[in-house]
Amino acid sequence: MKPRAFMLMGTGSDVGKSLVAAGLCRAFAKRGLKVMPFKPQNMSNNAAVTSDGGEISRAQALQARAAQQPATVHMNPVLLKPETTTGAQVIVQGKRAATMTARDFFKNRQQFMPAIVESFRTLAEHADLIIVEGAGSPAEVNLRDGDLANMGFAKAVNIPAFLVGDIHRGGVIASIVGTLAVLNPEDQARLKGFIINKFHGDVTLFENGKTYLTESTKLPCLGIIPHFPAARNLPAEDAVALEDMLVTDSKGYKICVLKLPRIANFDDLDPLRLEPGVSVRFLELGQPIPGDTDLVIIPGSKSTMADLAAVRATGWDIDLWALVRRGGRVLGLCGGYQMLGRTVHDPESLEGTAGSVKGLGLLDLETTLLPEKTLTRITATHVASDQKIEGYEIHLGNSLGPDCSKPFARIGSADDGATSADGLVSGTYIHGCFASDGFRSAYLKSLGASSSDLAFESLIEKTLDELAAHLEQHLDLDRMLELAGEV
Repeated sequence: MKPRAFMLMGTGSDVGKSLVAAGLCRAFAKRGLKVMPFKPQNMSNNAAVTSDGGEISRAQALQARAAQQPATVHMNPVLLKPETTTGAQVIVQGKRAATMTARDFFKNRQQFMPAIVESFRTLAEHADLIIVEGAGSPAEVNLRDGDLANMGFAKAVNIPAFLVGDIHRGGVIASIVGTLAVLNPEDQARLKGFIINKFHGDVTLFENGKTYLTESTKLPCLGIIPHFPAARNLPAEDAVALEDMLVTDSKGYKICVLKLPRIANFDDLDPLRLEPGVSVRFLELGQPIPGDTDLVIIPGSKSTMADLAAVRATGWDIDLWALVRRGGRVLGLCGGYQMLGRTVHDPESLEGTAGSVKGLGLLDLETTLLPEKTLTRITATHVASDQKIEGYEIHLGNSLGPDCSKPFARIGSADDGATSADGLVSGTYIHGCFASDGFRSAYLKSLGASSSDLAFESLIEKTLDELAAHLEQHLDLDRMLELAGEV
């Protein structure tokens, strides 16, 4: 059987393409196909370390897991990691290739198409089916010339596409019809069907809308997907999803997370968010840290020095010191850990102008940013509880100082992280540590918080299986496979 592929494009961002792609990866894998996810270009600061030692978006890493395949750099060959409002780090096939302004990337982006096609062809050598996810919407015709993410890529490898629309946000009929209306005839012809996502209520009430769409677009409806509530168990791709988590139930042990402007790898907090005895609240810039907070977590950051400046500007530095004085706790993860020290040095201008900035001073250590990025999956032991941690590191720089003599964890014979003399402040470079059930339970109990019997990784697997069954029921997977193109 020759490998086949199709592409999921959206009427806009956040219509559910990533989730549908993950569910389809699991559904077709359960049918016995060797499935590979692929996204030619993504923009996200939520990154995962791959089996071949690079980094890709966590959305594609989740899709790889759904497909029951090891994640590789070829599943997301171009990853843009925003560092400022107008510029981003460009990751090509898992490694940092450049830092570019949006204007420069737009002007020169076709230089990355050969690597994208190469990665796609590499996956095709080992796949029965490749499920490709687009970015944003093909209706952004101002971005069509030189496009890497949607129709430009689909044309380059000659594959068909299905259009996904989100009915929950309203206007789905206009979104689907309008998308086709603005496409040129060649791109219109590449669309072979449409999918309605996130339906609430009685689906029979949409029959007239479905008929209108099929008659207007001359495309088949491949299915109407009802809202899938269990999606909240799965990692979100975009920080936009954090807007739904800004305020949660205030009962139980109270954890506040600083929503940094360049927050990265925020899915580190997902296992805590699912603990019934814990409330997790993401604080927006300008919101003070509540006085009854038990623990503040400073998460990862794509730009430590810029986000450190934002922490000071919003007054969180003062709140953090007040929290510690009254016996509250602070945990820094990766970039958040770097901020907790006395100083952050950037001698090689990795985050802007070369120089040093004063840290929060809650840990007695200094960090020096270095150009060689650490990208590795790790197994560690939490020093205080002797519990095993499975996680990964993805960072620039090293941190050294007296508080490092009281490490957070040990990775083999090497120490990781630091703890203050009074034990109230700690930091680690390990991402994903809370997904380790034994560690999470022991850590929460050491803080005086209750811990459930949540088996986080099992919950992810169960949710992916349920999502696959959901799509099997509501999508015409046989027709989708039939419409897929040979590659």
